Amino acid sequence: MPIKIYKPTTPGRRKSSVDAFADITKFEPEKALITILKKNSGRNNQGKITVRHQGGGVKQYYRIVDFKQSKFDATGTVTAIEYDPSRGPRLALIEYADKTKAYILAPEGLKVGDTVMSSNKAIEAKNGNRMPLQDIPVGLFVYNIELTPGKGGQLVRGAGLSAQFIGVEGEYALIRLPSGETRKIRKTGMASIGILGNADHRLVRYGKAGRMRLRGIRPRVKGKNMNPVDHPHGGGEGHSPIGQKRGPQTVYGKAARGVLTRKPQKWSNKFIVTPRKKNNQ
Repeated sequence: MPIKIYKPTTPGRRKSSVDAFADITKFEPEKALITILKKNSGRNNQGKITVRHQGGGVKQYYRIVDFKQSKFDATGTVTAIEYDPSRGPRLALIEYADKTKAYILAPEGLKVGDTVMSSNKAIEAKNGNRMPLQDIPVGLFVYNIELTPGKGGQLVRGAGLSAQFIGVEGEYALIRLPSGETRKIRKTGMASIGILGNADHRLVRYGKAGRMRLRGIRPRVKGKNMNPVDHPHGGGEGHSPIGQKRGPQTVYGKAARGVLTRKPQKWSNKFIVTPRKKNNQ
């Protein structure tokens, strides 16, 4: 969806933009499909910070999304396209013939009045429908892919993302993920047809610290602005370089860029046919 750019009336407005929300048809969430998540501000059960730069943020309801879509062979009608503060893509509110409602991830092009269906056998491969990987025509783009059959979609759930179905090889389906990685996934796992919408979500510029605080992101300080006791980059006079180091380091002294973080002997390596692009690692 398009991005709205305001006139630069203030320093904060000058570099910022917002989502236009032109595709939203319903602004209040469905009461039966929301819950409240407790905020932890990056702290564990002892109150110690385990994830930095988290805290604050505006209050928001969590929308319960049906990632499984296990109501098979029942046609659902899209009654609204809604905003979800917890994720990038839009949500589609669908209503079945028995009047039950559910939220699903909305693919690009899905509109109010369209129908979608989920089935554990081959059905029409149209936008928004969900079926086993083994029944999807080769070359189609899919999203919300199951790694473990019956567990619900875990892969490709971000705004504007899609994976390409390459084919079936034995008990596995070959999928080319957005990272460029080609991976084997159980062919009985489910996937939805289409490309997730709201691809312009990544183009929003927040422009000022205040908007980041509303998102629950607290300020970050450069390591070179700290003291040596607080960060490997700290110390020196003024805005000094990081010193005689092989490369940038985290606050914990580990290499920060260009280092592979995946374990070399990870058990799931056997499912990776082609590794992802090096510039993404």
